[in-house]
Amino acid sequence: MLEILSPSHSSSALRAAVFDFDGTISTLRCGWEQVMRPLMLECIAGDKEITPALENEVDRYIDESTGIQTIYQMQWLARRVAAAGGPERDPWAYKDEYNRRLMRRVEEKKRALESGSAKPEEYTVAGAAEFLRSLRGAGLELYLASGTDDADVKKEAALLGVADLFTEIKGAPAHMAACSKEAVLGMLFEHRGFSGESLLVVGDGKVEIALGKKHGAWALGAATDEVNRRGVNEVKRRRLIAAGADAITGDFEDADGIMGWMDINL
Repeated sequence: MLEILSPSHSSSALRAAVFDFDGTISTLRCGWEQVMRPLMLECIAGDKEITPALENEVDRYIDESTGIQTIYQMQWLARRVAAAGGPERDPWAYKDEYNRRLMRRVEEKKRALESGSAKPEEYTVAGAAEFLRSLRGAGLELYLASGTDDADVKKEAALLGVADLFTEIKGAPAHMAACSKEAVLGMLFEHRGFSGESLLVVGDGKVEIALGKKHGAWALGAATDEVNRRGVNEVKRRRLIAAGADAITGDFEDADGIMGWMDINL
């Protein structure tokens, strides 16, 4: 069910929507926090004991940084390791190790999709594909902006059967620290002439929600339960409300309610 927090948008017609991918549409990378957390703890603590204070610090940072590019999180890790007296290390090396650990989980799921032993809906937030098709049917341009590496997000979107629904898919550029979400929004506002009221931003992280609100866009927070693929994750919900979301949904099964909030007729 849609939770409307700010119903005061004008009725100007929406022209486009920008979606986050992981945790908003895809659950292929569900559990990434359980990969990043031990990596950060191991690297910062080194040969010292992992203390509750350090655990709290890492947990807080992961929560605060959800939605940004992985390399920015690894830059934080490199600084934190150095501050703890550990060796100076290239943040890209930390990212490579994080990706190596994460992809052990993800590749198994991708192989299942490629072989046909798993179906796309098993790794997609409930109703997401249908909601994307409804928006396309209503004439909106759809953009996918992700902090996941560009080649990976494009392949994963294709495996889930949603790649062709997007006008453009943009992930993190190889070995470049640049925010893909900010780049897509900048392109739409500066080069395509979009106004905030004509754009919808959808995501489960505070980064994309805050960026959308900065530009006056409609902001739909996706407080998804990635394990069950439907229902509301209360931790995400609180985070997205704090970021300024205009409405909250746990999944996209209530397409009628979401489209009605945006004053779009199916």
